[in-house]
Amino acid sequence: MTDTNIASRRTLLLIGASRGLGEAMAVAFVEKGWHVIGTVRGNGPTTLDDLAQRHGDQVRIEHLDITDLAQIAALRGRLFGTSVDMLFVNAGTANSNQDETIAETSTEEFVRVMVTNALGVMRTVEGLQDVVREDGLIGVMSSGQGSIANNEKGGHEVYRGSKAALNQYMRSYAARHAETRRALVLMAPGWIRTDLGGDKAPLNVEDAIPELVDTLLAQLGTAGLRFIDRHGATVPW
Repeated sequence: MTDTNIASRRTLLLIGASRGLGEAMAVAFVEKGWHVIGTVRGNGPTTLDDLAQRHGDQVRIEHLDITDLAQIAALRGRLFGTSVDMLFVNAGTANSNQDETIAETSTEEFVRVMVTNALGVMRTVEGLQDVVREDGLIGVMSSGQGSIANNEKGGHEVYRGSKAALNQYMRSYAARHAETRRALVLMAPGWIRTDLGGDKAPLNVEDAIPELVDTLLAQLGTAGLRFIDRHGATVPW
């Protein structure tokens, strides 16, 4: 049952909430009574608008392209005075031909994926960290494919590399904020059927996302960085 006491609601700042996993996460948090500030790219209508219409007091829509520094700064300005319990950066992309090896990928495609999945995510974390409560959580959507230890088959090389880079940068971030009380989470959601995951993925959004959300909530109050899957199990670096 949704909590009707607005003042007591916890708040999630969800970056990349217009579709797929992000949209499903927004729905799941709203159903748990959270207030969700969800970001979308561009100005066209998204399914997040439908959620906002159904739960107007729980959903706020903001616009952000994480590859644009000016937009990150502008969002930070619009959030002045806001305090959130959780910042989760879900935004990400993949190269158009994931069968390409790293050597076959064009420079432009490599840069696009790395800027979005690693640089853009970390700039967003750094740019918005101050709105997160001292005992809150900062999380980013990583991938099991970002695990170097588990890479025994190769494939998806550009995407793998971007997520491994993201993991390393979050390790650096955690080291620079060793005294923080915040939980820091790299989430490996599993292979899920979305536009990004494709129709061959074994998991559907309806089954995977509630588990993922429950695992994120369980991390609140436990300081330090963890690379985990949606069940809360540690993923090898």
